[in-house]
Amino acid sequence: MDDLHSRRAFLFYLAASPALTLSSRALAQEIGMASDEVVAEITDMFNLFDFEPIAKAKLTDAHFTYMAMGVDGNDTVESNREGFEHWQIRVRRLVDVRNIDLRTIFLGTQYASPIGIAPCGTHTMFHPEGELAVARASSSRDALQLLSTVTTTSVEEVNQARQKPVWYQLYPTEDWNITQALVRRAEEAGCPVIAVTVDLPASNREAIDRFHRTTNPDCLACHTPGVEGSYARKPMFDGLDLSGISNSLAPQMDWAFVDRLKELTDLPLLLKGIVTAEDASLALEHGVDGLVVSNHGGRSIDSRRATIDALPEVTEAINGRIPVLVDGGFRRGTDVFKALALGADGVCIGRPYLWGLTAFGQEGVEKVLDLINRELRITMQQAGTPSLADITRQHVVRAGI
Repeated sequence: MDDLHSRRAFLFYLAASPALTLSSRALAQEIGMASDEVVAEITDMFNLFDFEPIAKAKLTDAHFTYMAMGVDGNDTVESNREGFEHWQIRVRRLVDVRNIDLRTIFLGTQYASPIGIAPCGTHTMFHPEGELAVARASSSRDALQLLSTVTTTSVEEVNQARQKPVWYQLYPTEDWNITQALVRRAEEAGCPVIAVTVDLPASNREAIDRFHRTTNPDCLACHTPGVEGSYARKPMFDGLDLSGISNSLAPQMDWAFVDRLKELTDLPLLLKGIVTAEDASLALEHGVDGLVVSNHGGRSIDSRRATIDALPEVTEAINGRIPVLVDGGFRRGTDVFKALALGADGVCIGRPYLWGLTAFGQEGVEKVLDLINRELRITMQQAGTPSLADITRQHVVRAGI
């Protein structure tokens, strides 16, 4: 390829390929520019993988690693992607698929598609406009958005930018007073749903330790050592007494805690991090209003179990009584189709929209949503399913069966 534009596009394709990942520095050297000069046009982005090398080139090694890492050896991050290979799509022919309808309803509100924005913290790490750019993008595409407790922009500002409220993802702490204050603030901001994360009683993100975040001068420019200092930088904790927090996690959570949350708020309560039929059944017993099948993007436990593989037993236990969302490794429209066929009501994406945010800001997040929705639409046409209701368990089969 003598044409520079074509050569650059081809190298970005190679770097984004699941089979071959180049470092940002190596990629830049191949293209013939410094790593901080790696550029691409948004029109060169043809699938979600195309955004990753751009994000890698723009971010510091520490920030990109923080986004990309899982726990222990990152095995569950890999498993989330490999899990989609365990399921094959059974297509039907001779169906009129000229008109494809992606619209869906979550807890009484209609959205343009079943693909939403997962909660991820600290968006300004990736782009100066951070959560505001993501909010405007989710609004322009009429997509569901969950906002993290550790957002770098307040829920009030995010809702104003979005012009309609987000669902609020809750990280409980050891201090019930703080939990209560966070829920009350989300209620007052107009958030219609609380999604409490239940999959982080402990964590081993050794990559953070390798960067020596508590002593590294570059890290200390943004990170204050200690749990109290870290939370003090997050706007959702403004004005709260953080002196009683010794742990950023919540190992004390149990089903009595869920009952207490149900008593605290009249908002629908979702549990994020359920991956078994047993816990799904208990969630029904305790009056939970919805579930997110999630392993925190491979950042909670190195179980090596993909969320797409955990999904069927959860949806079978729920049997349509409450909505079930799922996240973890979704990159293609075919991935989304498989989850819908296995009983999910919706899918949330995480790292890909952060790649898009890093690369192109709001426009990048919009492009990520456009591309994966386009792929889902094409998959539905190929499978003979004009609407989401037409996608059933009969449209997928376990590989090898």
